[in-house]
Amino acid sequence: MPRPLWTGAISFGLVTIPVKVVSATQDHSIHFRQVHLEDLGRVRTRKVCELDGEALSQDEIGKGYELSKEQTVPITDEELDRIPLPTAKAIEIVAFVDADSVDPIRISDSYYLAIDGQVAAKPYTLLRRALERSDKVAVAKFAWHNRERLGLLRVREGAIVLHSMRWPDEIRSPESLAPRQVELDDDEIDRAVQLTDTMALDSIAGFRDAYRDALEELIAAKSEGRELPEPAEGEEQEEGKVVDLMAALNASVEAAKESRGEGGGGEATVHEMRPRKKTASKKAASSGKATTGRKAASSGKATTGRKASASGKTTGQKTGARKTTAAKRTTGTKRTARKRSAS
Repeated sequence: MPRPLWTGAISFGLVTIPVKVVSATQDHSIHFRQVHLEDLGRVRTRKVCELDGEALSQDEIGKGYELSKEQTVPITDEELDRIPLPTAKAIEIVAFVDADSVDPIRISDSYYLAIDGQVAAKPYTLLRRALERSDKVAVAKFAWHNRERLGLLRVREGAIVLHSMRWPDEIRSPESLAPRQVELDDDEIDRAVQLTDTMALDSIAGFRDAYRDALEELIAAKSEGRELPEPAEGEEQEEGKVVDLMAALNASVEAAKESRGEGGGGEATVHEMRPRKKTASKKAASSGKATTGRKAASSGKATTGRKASASGKTTGQKTGARKTTAAKRTTGTKRTARKRSAS
């Protein structure tokens, strides 16, 4: 088990549960040292006093609060420990709420709570069972690193987890960051929902840190004197290029289907987005101006060619049909005139 970061007790009404706080996460990032490029000697950060320029050891460094540029108030660790704080050595549960009511942006670091001695086994299990049966999470207050914090207790695989939370006034408002109102078609929204369904997963346990893998390969290649790995080739997208949103959604859906082996239709392409004509009334109003000019300009080119190519086949037929119809009309007129004169 990792080294405990804090020891205290959970205060659950009149129930006290001695616990040890253990980090629930591990840092697998690759860390570098600052070195002198000429001889690779390590460069350290020295803590130097600004007044006399001397390097200081850790036991010579304390805390101070700057009231102004000219006045600083020193604060010792003993003075901080003597502050009358009821949560100094306790995780005090103050409420139980539904898990969905907690905004995830307020959750910070996570820790496991382990029992501190066998005497804590029964009350620890009691709290865990109560959380599981009620389908709620516990909101608690605790003090750590010389400040009071807000926490969230929930159950994960039989263990109680403490999530450190931010206070409400520590969350910035995103109001100024929200985009202005834009127009979206129902088809675009439906296609985006289809994309979310296509990319849905039951678990995210299979994801890996690809950058860390590539960094390890780079370090191994340099240490062994091998050739450095070539960067992966990817499609570069022009910055600032406006694309058709619907075409991009279609391409994304097809790509998601292919990645799952579902297959798809033809290849979807991303093309430049042209301005839309919003209403039919605007089309009608502008047809006498813009459209007429275009039709007139193009009639002598595309349409004339088609009519000319077809005239050789249909002109004779049309002429013959006209003559036959005219002859029938003339004959009928003459017959009518004779009958009237005879009568």
